[in-house]
Amino acid sequence: MFEPTIPFGEPELMRVSTFRRYLDELDKDAATSSSSRLASLSPSLMADLMRFEQDGNASEAVEVLAACVRHARNVTVHVALADKVVPLTVFPQERLVHCPVDMSILLESRLTELRVMHIEPATLRPPGDSEAALVGAPESHFALGQLLWELALRGARDRLLPEIAGTAAYRLSPGLDFSALHLAGSLLAAVERLARQPTTLREMSDWPGFDRERAARLLNALYLQSGLIVSRAHPAALGDSWFSALGRGRE
Repeated sequence: MFEPTIPFGEPELMRVSTFRRYLDELDKDAATSSSSRLASLSPSLMADLMRFEQDGNASEAVEVLAACVRHARNVTVHVALADKVVPLTVFPQERLVHCPVDMSILLESRLTELRVMHIEPATLRPPGDSEAALVGAPESHFALGQLLWELALRGARDRLLPEIAGTAAYRLSPGLDFSALHLAGSLLAAVERLARQPTTLREMSDWPGFDRERAARLLNALYLQSGLIVSRAHPAALGDSWFSALGRGRE
């Protein structure tokens, strides 16, 4: 389904079965698959990613991309979509992602089925880099914010990311521009409400059109747009916890 959309000069997409054999070759001398697949990353990013694999579960795409953005590391994340593997090269500082297929194809797919297969330091360079031969085709670069937004709202993760979970009150960062995300309906109403007042996950779950899962997804999406203020000491957060006496933190 993807070959006609691949720009001239970009590599063809590998089949999942073929890519799995490639990973097996990488892992055959390693004690565990996760250690070998993450060993070439920076120690801080590797430690962050390992948190998600401690229970033996595969990392979800939104978790991996969130970690890459948080550590500002250029990383290529190979994800399985149907029977093909799509390499997503993330440039956090430029807020861009390189994808060899049109981003609309990726975003129109069932994002809950997007599976992370492999993570490695990026070989490609971002647009404007001095090594022009390593810069991908201009039409293969897309806004990272849009991908993060859709993965948060429609991907596999249905609970808060660890960085914003726990006893907290949330509000919107002032001046955040959402014009490219085309908000409407209950999502727009929720964002406008978060701009006016801090709230908790429990309170958001009772808003019109929301439940706990949708509230968590929206908060994740806002966090990944650098648009969320998380307060651990706000009275709303302390009042939302059974352990309010222990709810000390810092904003």
